[in-house]
Amino acid sequence: MTWPTTWLLLGAYILLGRWLVRWRGRAQAMLFALLNIAVVWGFFFCGWKVYAAGFVLYLAMVSFQYFCLRRWEAGSGWLPFLAPIFFLIFIRYTPFALFPWLTGFVSSPASQMLRNHPQINPAVWFVGLSYLAFRTSHLALEVRNGVVPRPNYWEYIGFAFFAPTFSVGPINPYSQHRLAFAGERPPEIPEGRALLRILVGGVKYTFFSPLLNELTYSGLLRDGHPHPWVDLPIAMVAYYLYLYCNFSGFCDIAIGGAGLMGVPVAENFANPLAARNMREFWNRWHITLSQWMRDIVFSPLSKALVRLFGPAQVNQAIAVAIFVVFLLIGVWHGVGWNYAAFGVAQALGVIVTHYYTIGLKKRLNRDGFKAYNSNPWIHAAATGFTFCYYAATLFLFANTFPQMKDIFATLH
Repeated sequence: MTWPTTWLLLGAYILLGRWLVRWRGRAQAMLFALLNIAVVWGFFFCGWKVYAAGFVLYLAMVSFQYFCLRRWEAGSGWLPFLAPIFFLIFIRYTPFALFPWLTGFVSSPASQMLRNHPQINPAVWFVGLSYLAFRTSHLALEVRNGVVPRPNYWEYIGFAFFAPTFSVGPINPYSQHRLAFAGERPPEIPEGRALLRILVGGVKYTFFSPLLNELTYSGLLRDGHPHPWVDLPIAMVAYYLYLYCNFSGFCDIAIGGAGLMGVPVAENFANPLAARNMREFWNRWHITLSQWMRDIVFSPLSKALVRLFGPAQVNQAIAVAIFVVFLLIGVWHGVGWNYAAFGVAQALGVIVTHYYTIGLKKRLNRDGFKAYNSNPWIHAAATGFTFCYYAATLFLFANTFPQMKDIFATLH
């Protein structure tokens, strides 16, 4: 698909979606869901017949999740929340060797095509699965807690397959998504601001991101040639900036595109490069993931630990909960020990910030702590250190352990 064709189809999708969001007919939810299913199919699953089996399984999986949600009021317990997470864990950690068997079970021609075309990656069948699992599991909790009414089937499908946030987020909560459909009219989102958001995101994603990628580990260090040691910090900084431009740029495009249709989407970044410590950083970076982990894991776990060990151990309970949260964030990002190590590194950074803040508050009085936080030199040093620390920990995120070994072997 050429770029002009892609932008033309995206423009048609936005215009049709904008009309459907504003239309209050009885078939609105069904037509909006079918439109997004068609777009997701066309952009992510179309091209190989073998992907049809994956897409059908995707639809079946989401439909089963909705069945679990319908059964919630009949005493189904935690199944509506756990079903999406179970599918995520199963797909993420099931060896790819099982997928040829699965396609053979579904369709022998698909299995034959998979053997004839080894370049087809079965993981592509489940693009966006992590984000969908987190969105729909959070929806289940919002329904259980009475935050939103239970959606009907087409409302659920339209939310699950909403194309702008389908592949890489943000993890938009259903309570925010449904604002576009709940009232007489969707919320007013200025078209100029949405278009500017798309433009800024497009520049970051299509210009700065590829440019910075030339200086990252894959573009600079993993070329088989010897390199001076100074190339390592260059690659660390470049990879951090590349990841930010790539990820935040795509989110800008998604938020802007959804805004043009009148669907509000949660912010995912708030200038994380200016964070002065790792706790503040994770309140600015991948915000929707941090909020999901806070609501689903950190808050209940820390409260349970305080009840178990007593109020005197509240700081230790918080530290343990932080460690668990970031270990989960690490393994959520991918399969491999390097992702777990990345999560541990994030946990250590936030835990050190936690105890350092406690120590400062004990050592300094209220006015002294306020003066410390407002000191521009301390602020600049803390911001620089946070930037360097996260850039260094991304070395674990960007490379497998064998790749790390190869990189160090090329440095002299």
